[in-house]
Amino acid sequence: MNVLILGSGGREHALSWKISQSPLLKKLFIAPGNAGTGLHGQNVALDISDFQTISSFALKENVDMIIVGPEDPLVKGIHDYFLADKKFKNIKIAGPAKQAAMLEGSKEFAKKFMQDNNIPTAAFKSFGKNSYEEACQFLKTMTPPYVLKADGLAAGKGVLILDSYKKACDDLKEMFEGKFGAAGNRVVIEQFLEGTELSVFVLTDGNSYVLLPEAKDYKRIGEGDTGLNTGGMGAISPVPFANSAFMKKVESRIIQPTMDGIRRAGMNYKGFIFFGLINVKGDPFVIEYNVRMGDPEAEVVIPRIQSDLLNLFSGVCEGNLDRKRLKLDGRTVSTVMLVSGGYPGSYEKGKPITGHNKVEKSIVFHAGTKMESGQIYTNGGRVMALSSYGNNMKEALAKSFDSARKIQFEGVYFRKDIGFDL
Repeated sequence: MNVLILGSGGREHALSWKISQSPLLKKLFIAPGNAGTGLHGQNVALDISDFQTISSFALKENVDMIIVGPEDPLVKGIHDYFLADKKFKNIKIAGPAKQAAMLEGSKEFAKKFMQDNNIPTAAFKSFGKNSYEEACQFLKTMTPPYVLKADGLAAGKGVLILDSYKKACDDLKEMFEGKFGAAGNRVVIEQFLEGTELSVFVLTDGNSYVLLPEAKDYKRIGEGDTGLNTGGMGAISPVPFANSAFMKKVESRIIQPTMDGIRRAGMNYKGFIFFGLINVKGDPFVIEYNVRMGDPEAEVVIPRIQSDLLNLFSGVCEGNLDRKRLKLDGRTVSTVMLVSGGYPGSYEKGKPITGHNKVEKSIVFHAGTKMESGQIYTNGGRVMALSSYGNNMKEALAKSFDSARKIQFEGVYFRKDIGFDL
């Protein structure tokens, strides 16, 4: 099978690493990829939003399957683009169609879907930019902290949690005035839920699903979960508090009703569903849906999948996932993210990276890297993820931290307290 993976981050390197091990694979392409994905297949300089160029490449190279890494092409309708033309009928797309991708593409759509399907989530109300005064009045009825969410995609930065009523109204105004671009034309205001977050993932063909390992990621730049939000500074899988009793609640109250709602709505859903959950005194609530694998969660979840991932994707695309078997590694996997100095604010790219060849106890997943004349350079805010197996969390983390200290580039930073709250 010839496979094209779209994306350039740590998630796409983890997918490439795993899929390259499949006996079903003939040739692997990654667009645009990074210095790490180039170790497992051929990087191709394609714009992942340019569906015409992607489809031309896919036809020319006899691509059998396209695995979509990030959310943006899914929300823009890449699956629908390929379905609309008979000449692409032999190309399978792993990733939901546009209507289903609205579960991530619109916070308001997702919240209404949860409401309609009795899926536990925080109380909410959504407002358009012409309803500013009404939204401020609604805030008065709530107790702080106040949660404001830009309705559309905002690169993971569109959620604000604010303690002051005045600050909430001021920031709401900024959102309506374009702080997050068109994503903030509508804003969801919701109740703040106190608890511990975790991520749960399924792979589905739209009817059946397989439950993948859960994970917990760490979003804040500073130790002790302080400072600005990032794309993720590290992750752990499994999550100690997600025992069988808790996961039974997740399946019966959240996953099954979500699958039932997808079927009732006639959504064409083939791919990952990412449930962003919070454990409130032993009960799971949905914070958000994502329609792709998480990052850095992919770097701890995918190493725990022992089955042939390409075979599972075939089941997803062909609608026979119920005939496939998922086998998991029972060990803990931890990942620690190396980031550029200044991230998540302004940072410089193009810093030479050394020491990655000395890492022996971890898998090095590249995120923001590029290769030039045999030298690897930084090419993003999140640069590399060090994923390690251990018999327990402490053992896995010790390996990841040891590996992280071996890699050097100007301004390198990583959190030394991943897993501190578990």
